[in-house]
Amino acid sequence: MNELESYITSFWNITGTDLQQVASFFQPQTIQKGDFYLKPGKICNSLSFLRSGLMRVYLIDDNGQEITQWIADKGGFITDLAGMLFNDASRCYIQALTDCDCYTLNRTDYNALEKTVPKWHQLEKLFIARCFIFMEQRVFSLLSMSAEDRYKWLFNYNPSLFNEVPLQYLASMMGMSPETLSRIRKRISS
Repeated sequence: MNELESYITSFWNITGTDLQQVASFFQPQTIQKGDFYLKPGKICNSLSFLRSGLMRVYLIDDNGQEITQWIADKGGFITDLAGMLFNDASRCYIQALTDCDCYTLNRTDYNALEKTVPKWHQLEKLFIARCFIFMEQRVFSLLSMSAEDRYKWLFNYNPSLFNEVPLQYLASMMGMSPETLSRIRKRISS
């Protein structure tokens, strides 16, 4: 079982022929550092599993400020669900922060899975529910946690990000200024 199959199994809890069929639709893809997976106004036509590397999802607000929504890393999926599922134009950028190796499923193959894998609708529903739950948790943390608690949550969730991602992106993702992040890091490390 390769890493894609292992991740599909752990995420969607499928095995056997269904697993092999789902995995067979994903194709290897390399995205170079700095290249865009998606830009605003474009429709996302793919869903990718990151084998390695980091991708940043961000918006530019009305004041020209970049607001990082998320940093995806090894073992995570990257897409714009509104585009992938509803054909809506994206509002965000998705950019490779490092060279990235992915397994990518295009929209045509994604839609073909419902004919190939009998329980695909159940699997898709589970995938979307997990995405929604994770987003709910992030929104709750931004609204209810202090800046220090948000830092601790992200550090506990993925400490390697703090060595691999520019701190201004992490600060933005946590809803704080880079200066606030620096003060929190200094306070916690002393």
